Amino acid sequence: MSATLAITEANFESEVLQSPIPVLLEFWAPWCGPCKMLAPVLDELAEEYAGVLKVAKLNVDEEPPLVERHGIATVPVMVVYQQGAVVRQKSGSQTKLVIENLFKDLL
Repeated sequence: MSATLAITEANFESEVLQSPIPVLLEFWAPWCGPCKMLAPVLDELAEEYAGVLKVAKLNVDEEPPLVERHGIATVPVMVVYQQGAVVRQKSGSQTKLVIENLFKDLL
């Protein structure tokens, strides 16, 4: 079972925009090889930063309106939200250290 939270149109506002802690949201797809490689890294981060960072995933195939609103054209894309605003974004498969550097100073 994944330690990450699944984001949909139904819970995007409450889980991401209204989150009291920073959110690392990955836009991914089940057919995406790099996304599959990132999954265990994101699960690890979710466990390590539980309570201070929310790690979530949004399946681009299942949520086209959210994908369009965010201008996502490729996957994977990691977006960091703080207080309802996008504060950082990084495309492509990344190492754990690079991903941590996206949010560590916000904690």
